[in-house]
Amino acid sequence: MAAQILSATDAGPPAGGDADAIVVTGTRDRSRTQYDTLAPVDVLSQQAIQSSVSGDVSDILAQLLPSFNVQRLPAADGQAFVRPASLRGLSADQTLVLVNGKRYHRSALLGTRGAQAPDLASIAPLAIGRIEVLRDGASAQYGSDAIAGVVNLVLDERPGMQAFGQYSQYYRGDGAEYQTGVRGGIALGDRGVIVLTGQFDKGDATSRSRQRPDAIAFQAANPQLAVPNPVQRWGQPDVERVQGALNAHYDLTDAITLYTFGTVQQGEGQTDFNWRNPAGTASVFSNVAVFPGFNFAQVFPTGFTPRLGTNFSDVQTMTGVRGAASDRFSYDLSGSFGQSRISYNLDETVNASLGPNSPTSFYLGRLQQREFNLNADFVYRLPVGVGEPVNVAFGAERRRETYRVSAGDPASYAIGPGAAFGLAPNANGFPGYGPERAGVFGQTSYAGYADLEWKPVEAVTLGAAGRYEDFSAFGDTFTYKLAARVEPVEGIAARATYSTGFRAPTPAQLNTVSTTQGLDTVTLQVFNAGRLSPNSELAVALGAKPLEPETSKTVTAGLTFQSKFGLSGSVDLYQIDVDDRFSESRSFAVPASFANPNRFTTVSYFTNDFDTRTRGIDAVLSYARQVGPGRANVSLAYNYNQTKVTSGASAAIGNEAQRRIFETRLPKRNGTATIGYDIGRFGAQVRGRYYGPWTDSTGNATGEIFQDFGSIALFDASVSYRVNDHFTLRGGAENVFNTYPDEAVFQASRGLVYSRNAPYDTDGGQYYVRMDVKF
Repeated sequence: MAAQILSATDAGPPAGGDADAIVVTGTRDRSRTQYDTLAPVDVLSQQAIQSSVSGDVSDILAQLLPSFNVQRLPAADGQAFVRPASLRGLSADQTLVLVNGKRYHRSALLGTRGAQAPDLASIAPLAIGRIEVLRDGASAQYGSDAIAGVVNLVLDERPGMQAFGQYSQYYRGDGAEYQTGVRGGIALGDRGVIVLTGQFDKGDATSRSRQRPDAIAFQAANPQLAVPNPVQRWGQPDVERVQGALNAHYDLTDAITLYTFGTVQQGEGQTDFNWRNPAGTASVFSNVAVFPGFNFAQVFPTGFTPRLGTNFSDVQTMTGVRGAASDRFSYDLSGSFGQSRISYNLDETVNASLGPNSPTSFYLGRLQQREFNLNADFVYRLPVGVGEPVNVAFGAERRRETYRVSAGDPASYAIGPGAAFGLAPNANGFPGYGPERAGVFGQTSYAGYADLEWKPVEAVTLGAAGRYEDFSAFGDTFTYKLAARVEPVEGIAARATYSTGFRAPTPAQLNTVSTTQGLDTVTLQVFNAGRLSPNSELAVALGAKPLEPETSKTVTAGLTFQSKFGLSGSVDLYQIDVDDRFSESRSFAVPASFANPNRFTTVSYFTNDFDTRTRGIDAVLSYARQVGPGRANVSLAYNYNQTKVTSGASAAIGNEAQRRIFETRLPKRNGTATIGYDIGRFGAQVRGRYYGPWTDSTGNATGEIFQDFGSIALFDASVSYRVNDHFTLRGGAENVFNTYPDEAVFQASRGLVYSRNAPYDTDGGQYYVRMDVKF
């Protein structure tokens, strides 16, 4: 079957089969299907997940769901490896990620505008049976982060064996990627199953770069030197990762089931930074009195391009016991541990302030996020004498979240004697984590919730939920949700929800400090930007206040229908008001009265910056039916999403750049259309992806600069041949017509051709071949 957005399918049967299969996201009533849920839920089958070339779940979701966006971000420090993803145009950490219905841990990286979200790329796609995406606020049901919605990755639990091998490469001849994996499921009699998955992915770097104009000039002025061309690479990083998953359960008795599942990832990667020009980077290539007779041009006569390397690992484990004490009462008791660790190193660079004593390679330090959850969940089917019994779900949660920053090599953060003479301190390109930034920071929360669903008459379903949560760092909060669904005519229903939500600041956001280096696109000088903890002395002096939770109010209303001849769809309108939205403050010059040993050009701090209102429309239409000698599958999906700053600091004191970034950084209009046809052993699929206009932003020493980009349409195509019941071959291409966006004119001075912030792949066409094996 061609990949599409399908009705929910249980992890047991093959994907795409049953339109009445159960949905488990956004409801605790185990009788709900995708059609009769109280809020919109997209369900992606296993076949849809595996139809993408990418081995990154973020890319897969972005290709299949118009309301989901992910940026490439080449040469963007750690974000080149842990890329931020956005649902309905909101921040990456305003979408809650679950695995088998349980909260998945955050990445150790603080990304765009300080968002700290889970890394979807850490989970092997081969291990996933289906993905359910709830497009509605759900904090009252699941807790912090579920402002935009919920992504639930349901691991495959089918017995049997599945394996694949895939090779892909861009039309330009670079970016070769090798993927292979195997999944094996063993039935434990009729009482359970154990499923193990392993996947390997190695992707080579791409380069869509031109030689920098200043490098051309330097080469002309120094013909005796061999200047690399290009001096720096803009493109996807080199990445290699190994992933695994376990999913198992066993029925100890008819009323007690022991279960466990987990995921693991280990990987490494490397990406380029900006080239340091010997003729123009005075903070490195200068003769100073403290180092007589020495200049770094003796070490790097053609300049240098710092290369950031990373080693990363993720592990998530969950163990619990569930069962039914009676026909009306069920329970689920569980504990989970999650950890993300990211270590950084920097090669081919210097600490200029150390002069000839500087190494050229540095260990920069480690970031670590740990989470430990305890959950007790119960469901009671309460008879009320009218209609169906009320589904009463209630429970409690304890969550401990810890963030650790470990220091790097002393040389990576040292302020050497050359600093007094204008030579830059710290590892050039990415300053290491020093003792003043290292530490362990924690936060504990306790929560209790109740969630009710009731069908008083056949055509009406009502829902209500409430959640109280108390955080050790800033206090308590209460959220609630009301929902209703009416089906006046069989097959056509109206639904609506109103909910409040919140996102709690993390220990990392509350306590950590970071330093980033950039290259001014006008002066081509390296600048240091410091992002301070809102609790630091300098930040407080500049106006910082303690961080508070983001809060939200969400209204969703829509129509959904399903027919007996294969056509189904939905249209939902939504409005999401987010108050005290989290971001970075505007940039400040460091006051002369404060010490500035790191030579910050500007500093900022995390703050509850402003309030926003997001309005939009989601529309989904699908058709699956026997047509002629084969079966046709058609899916259409469209999202319109507009965010406006309504009030707050950005509107009041001139943080115009942050306001514009929030409002225009992503396309307002996205769409996808998939047409598939299977006949006999052959299958074919064509997919079109549309991205509307958006605005790029680039950081400079003097602030942000912007460029508007128009819309773009990309097309994918594939054909498959089922050799026999066990082997299937597939080949195709993504971005078949090798379409590129407009060039990023403000970045030309750095050799960048296409925007690093684009919400789509800017590397051109990519072809692939794949073999699948199933037993």
